Amino acid sequence: MEAVEENVVHTDGLNLHFIHNKKYKTINIVVKLKASLERDTITKRALLPYILQQGTLNYPGKKELQRKLDDLYGAVLSVDGSKKGEQHIISFRLEVPNEKFIPDESKIVEESISLLSELLFKPNAENDAFNPKVVKREKDTLKQKIHAIKDDKMSYANMRLIDEMCKGEAYALHVHGYQEDLEGITPENLFAYYKKAISEDQLDVYVQGDFDEKALKQQLVARLKREQVNTQATEVSPPNENNSGELTEVVEKENIQQAKLHIGYRTNCTYHDEAYFALQVFNGMFGGFPSSKLFINVREKNSLAYYASSRLESQKGLLIVFSGIAPKDYEQARDIMNEQLEAMKKGDFTDEELEETKDLIVNQLRETMDHPQGLVELLYQQVLAGKERNPEQLIKGIKAVNREQVISAAEKVEADTLYLLTSKDGEANE
Repeated sequence: MEAVEENVVHTDGLNLHFIHNKKYKTINIVVKLKASLERDTITKRALLPYILQQGTLNYPGKKELQRKLDDLYGAVLSVDGSKKGEQHIISFRLEVPNEKFIPDESKIVEESISLLSELLFKPNAENDAFNPKVVKREKDTLKQKIHAIKDDKMSYANMRLIDEMCKGEAYALHVHGYQEDLEGITPENLFAYYKKAISEDQLDVYVQGDFDEKALKQQLVARLKREQVNTQATEVSPPNENNSGELTEVVEKENIQQAKLHIGYRTNCTYHDEAYFALQVFNGMFGGFPSSKLFINVREKNSLAYYASSRLESQKGLLIVFSGIAPKDYEQARDIMNEQLEAMKKGDFTDEELEETKDLIVNQLRETMDHPQGLVELLYQQVLAGKERNPEQLIKGIKAVNREQVISAAEKVEADTLYLLTSKDGEANE
C-alpha cells in the first residue's frame, strides 16, 4: 500500500489539503464548511447546501449549472450536510477529469475551481435574498426528508434514541433540522445566515489526484480566499446526567411488526484519545462485523434478531447498538446483548478472534483509502478531532492493539439509554 501524502497549507482564511496520488484519472476537490451544532441555525444550515446547488450568478438555474458541468467533460457535483460529534459539516464535492489525459485541454481544473468559487461566494441571489421559488422548493424537499425519517423505522429509532440519550447536548440536534422552523425561514434571513456562515465557518479544501501543487495552490487561494476568520473549537457538551448512572429505558409503540431495539452507550473515549485504537477493535469484536458477538449470539445462535450490529460515533464517544427483533423477544434479546458486553469486559474472546478483527478493520481502512471520497473523510477526522493521525498511523495503531487494551476499552463502556420501538400488542412493559 502506498503511503498517503497529505500536505496541509493554512492561508487566507482557509486550510488547503493536497493529497498526491496517481491512481485516478480524475481530480477530486472537496470543500468542507464546519461550524458548531446550534438549535437556532440547524434548519437553515440543513437547507443551505441544497439552495447553493440550485444555481450561481453566472449559472442561475439547475440546467445552466449542469450544462457547465457537462462542458467540463462530465464533472460530477454533489453536496450534503452531516453531523460529526457536535459539529455540522457542509460538503461540496467536485470530481473532474484530469486534463493531463485530455489532449489540448489545460483549463479544466482551473475552470472547476472557478465554478466551486461561484457556488460558494456568488450564489443565485439579488437584493440580499435567495430566489424565492428555489427557497420554497427546497423547503418542501427538506420537509419530505424530515417526514421520510419517520417512515424509515431504523433511522427513526436511532434518532429517538439520540433524542433521549443526549437531551441538553448539541449532538441531539437533528441533522435535517425541524419542520416547525421552515415557515419562519425566508429568502432574506436564509441569505443573511449564508453570509455569516461563508465568512465564519472553518473552511477546509481537499484536492486529490495527480497535479501541480504550486499552480493549484495559486488558483485555490485566488478563488477561495477569505478575510482571516477566527474559528473557535467546538466545546463538547457534558453528558446528560439526569439518569444518575442508571440505564434509561424508553418504549414507544406503533402499528409495526418488527420491533427496533437500539441501545446507546458512553465509551468515555473519542478519536482524540490514544485508547481509540483499542475501542475500534472492541467494537469490531462486539458488533462491528458478521463475526462479532452480537451477530453470532443474538442473530445466529438464538435467532432473536433480523439484524444486530454496533457502530461508533468516534467524535462524540458513543457506541450505538442496532437490532430488529420480534416484539415478543425484547427481554431475551436485551439480556443476551448485555451478556455480550460483559463477556468483552471479562476478556471472553480468543486470540484468533482478536487478530481476525484487527485484520478486518485494517482491510476496511484500506478499502476506504482506495476510494477518493473515503480517503478525504478519513483524513478529515483529524481536523474534526484536532488530532494528527494519518492513515498509516491508524493502521499501525490497530495492529498494535493487545488483549489487555481491548478489555480496558470495554470496561469503560457504560450503557446509557435503551430505546424500543415495538408493536402496539408487544409484550414490553413501559
